[in-house]
Amino acid sequence: MNFFMHRLGLTAPILQAPMAGSQDHRLAAAVSTAGGLGALPAAMLSAQQLEAQLHALQGATSRPFNVNFFCHDTPSPDASRLAQWHQLLAPYYLEMGLDPAQIPEGAGRVPYGSQAAEVLEAFKPAVVSFHFGLPQASWIERIKAWGGLVWSSATTVQEAVWLQDRGVDAIIAQGLEAGGHRGMFLSDDLTRQMGTFALLPQIVQAVRVPVIAAGGMADAASVRAAKTLGASAVQIGSAYLCSDEATTSALHRAALQSPQAQHTALTNLFSGRAARGIVNRLMREVGPLSSAAPAFPLATAAIAPLRAAAEAQQRSDFSPLWAGQNASGARALPAADITQAFIAAWRAG
Repeated sequence: MNFFMHRLGLTAPILQAPMAGSQDHRLAAAVSTAGGLGALPAAMLSAQQLEAQLHALQGATSRPFNVNFFCHDTPSPDASRLAQWHQLLAPYYLEMGLDPAQIPEGAGRVPYGSQAAEVLEAFKPAVVSFHFGLPQASWIERIKAWGGLVWSSATTVQEAVWLQDRGVDAIIAQGLEAGGHRGMFLSDDLTRQMGTFALLPQIVQAVRVPVIAAGGMADAASVRAAKTLGASAVQIGSAYLCSDEATTSALHRAALQSPQAQHTALTNLFSGRAARGIVNRLMREVGPLSSAAPAFPLATAAIAPLRAAAEAQQRSDFSPLWAGQNASGARALPAADITQAFIAAWRAG
């Protein structure tokens, strides 16, 4: 029997990608209840917010779910780089009626740590997944002690082998098509990044643990292709962004359902780390990748006031419009309907 169906009781191995900023517990609950595996993104949640979301999630579904965390190293601020970043953004601050002398600084996201570990242990989720590698081994052992499965993203074969050597139960093969942040962690060289259907079979051949295909999973044909190439499950993100339960903003939804969604690019402007989103004004004018952007996640703070000011004018000039290269499946439907369509696709394949 399929690993994910056997261990988690899924109707089919259809996994919802965690999407920080575009969802809360409601999307995760809807997907899990429909027979897939919902995911709660915790990268932007405080310990108190995480506890509240987990209470709500367990109250909304009796089915298993995944809780996802970032495990990046928190960088020390580089004064000269921050100054360069602020100088680059200053004209936009003036245009939006904001004071360039008051550009904020701050981290915005914190990696997995002791507070999150304490909260998780009270809820004992079936799956805990990570982006940007893994946290320290003792925290992995705590998750496994309650019977939890540990997954993480790999964007290269080398990362997949590294994760297997450190005891993960499954590997998410994140292809270059995927929306949001690249999970790369052994190298920041973007030329090493591969598309899903090149990466997937190479990881399947290189490791012994189940492999999850992520990136470009938009329809029945892509699910069948991933299954043929050895995927034990598929992880779907962009197709859920316009679902009824998603918290995706109206501006983001409009972009996803327009021709604009056909042009995405990797950008570090919104967080300091490469992530795929729909090209907007800031990405066009500055260039999607800038050496001035501070290291992840320090770039976020300075963008936030510009984003808020523009969105108040119904403009997405400074908003991160995360999306994969194939957003054609992003439809305004209940998440259960989307999940069931993918379940049918897996079964037919």
